[in-house]
Amino acid sequence: MMNFDIIKEFSDDGEVSEILSRSLDNEPPGMEEGTRLLECDNLNLLGAAADVLRKKTAGELVTFVVDRNINYTNICSSKCKFCAFYREPGAKDAYVLTIEEIIAKIDEAVKLGATQILLQGGLNPDMSIEYYEDMLRQIKNKFKVQMHAFSPPEIVHISKLYGTGIKETISRLRDAGLDSIPGGGAEILDDRVRGSVSPDKIGWRQWQEVMLAAHSLGIPTTATMVFGHAETLEERIKHIIRIRDMQKKYGGFTAFIPWSFQSENTQLSGSSTGIDYLKMVAVSRILLNGYIRNIQASWVTQGLSVAQTALDYGANDLGGTMIEENVVRAAGVPFHSKSIDEFVHVARKLGRPVAKRDTLYNILERY
Repeated sequence: MMNFDIIKEFSDDGEVSEILSRSLDNEPPGMEEGTRLLECDNLNLLGAAADVLRKKTAGELVTFVVDRNINYTNICSSKCKFCAFYREPGAKDAYVLTIEEIIAKIDEAVKLGATQILLQGGLNPDMSIEYYEDMLRQIKNKFKVQMHAFSPPEIVHISKLYGTGIKETISRLRDAGLDSIPGGGAEILDDRVRGSVSPDKIGWRQWQEVMLAAHSLGIPTTATMVFGHAETLEERIKHIIRIRDMQKKYGGFTAFIPWSFQSENTQLSGSSTGIDYLKMVAVSRILLNGYIRNIQASWVTQGLSVAQTALDYGANDLGGTMIEENVVRAAGVPFHSKSIDEFVHVARKLGRPVAKRDTLYNILERY
């Protein structure tokens, strides 16, 4: 009865109502149905359905992690058109952090309460395999912190340095100190889009290969999506369904994180409104509910007020406090790290309980 009442209250579209009714009865949409949801202008309807599913799957608790995002190099051979962060070798502001500099950043973060270090960088053709291994080992020798590191394009790049396959590369990095893998480099999991915006980066099947290899080894990962550039609505849905299909195999994705494209200082044009973003969050929950428990709201690209609203549109997690962030900032988005008090305030204004978590969504402290 609750499902029917929700749809009846908000809906004047019979086709969308039918899709949502089945979704609320644990029949997630397929390709055509998902696309129809993105075409729907009734944001309140999508949000209400997503919120019901969020309550069923993730409950009322709002979570976050205290973390730092360290970019060890901005030199990158991919030269993606959507990226304002990368630099070519020899550029005036190109850099590679020393292991000592990385350790100093982690020390600062741990003293501020960080439990997760998100470590990512460009595909630097001059990096040695010893750099990656020594860095992980030294970090693990000094800190009890989750190394959430190296997106799939980096894993493929490192595998070429090793001269080994993807699975062996991940296994060796795990032995050196890798704990989990971030979902970066996904953008849109469709090679038409990737050929347009990032022709020198791995295709979607290689992204999938990295993630499934990691999951088969018991290494958890997140999954992301960057939308609002060269993709169609159908390709957005294809991306989510491909993530869902991967999750069916090992269940290794801990969260899904949709990001809206930021175009300033890049070679692409594109924009997404707050309404576009909320719709994407809601549809992500509707398609992934029962497969991926956690949907993360992106305060980094949308601001804290829209991220707060996303908590009523299917999201249950605010991501990290991000003591440091460089990639989105390079695309012209004003950035200030968030405090625990700010996250607690956001959740309490919605009347929701809130807790600090670790990377794997274990609760560390309730507020």
